[in-house]
Amino acid sequence: GDSNDYIGKGLSGGKLIVYPPRNSSFIPEENIIIGNVAFYGATSGQAYIRGMAGERFCVRNSGVHTVVEAVGDHACEYMTGGTVVILGPTGRNFGAGMSGGIAYIYDEHGDFNERCNTEMVSIESIDDEDQNKLNKMIQNHLDYTESTVAQNLLDNWSESIAKFVKVMPNDYKRMVENIKRVTESGLSGDEAMMAAFEANKSDLARVSGN
Repeated sequence: GDSNDYIGKGLSGGKLIVYPPRNSSFIPEENIIIGNVAFYGATSGQAYIRGMAGERFCVRNSGVHTVVEAVGDHACEYMTGGTVVILGPTGRNFGAGMSGGIAYIYDEHGDFNERCNTEMVSIESIDDEDQNKLNKMIQNHLDYTESTVAQNLLDNWSESIAKFVKVMPNDYKRMVENIKRVTESGLSGDEAMMAAFEANKSDLARVSGN
């Protein structure tokens, strides 16, 4: 059944699955099934939500991987890690203060950029690695919730994937690229992470003019 505000607050493992009663007559993707500030400060685990979420979805999320069918305003605010997949519309001010993690949005009408706060993030196209990740998460969503939205997207995958966009934090992207670069140079483990961190600090200094 439905859930109130703060579902999954501080989630640190396991799976949370929310879907309407099987005999319900309303259309899940057009109705709010969980409240505001869901998964606030979550650190790990998975969540699959058949229906809409309220405002401030996944604020300060640092590690949960979740699929939801629509969200309200201020989603992914101050997010630092994890993966958020939204299979429908979003509210305004998406991704404000988002410094880590990745969000994927099904931008059916091509107007998501009007609702995204791009001060710290960029809106990018989907690559092959993203496609595989999205397909798996949406398939999980279908398996756990019997979502008709997920079913329709998977049944028309080549058309569906063309309408997804990726929200990538600028600083996180620099860090990922630095890790890849130092790994290719032969470093690994903690040594690679430290080298990437130092390279990222240098990049940030140049950006800020220091």
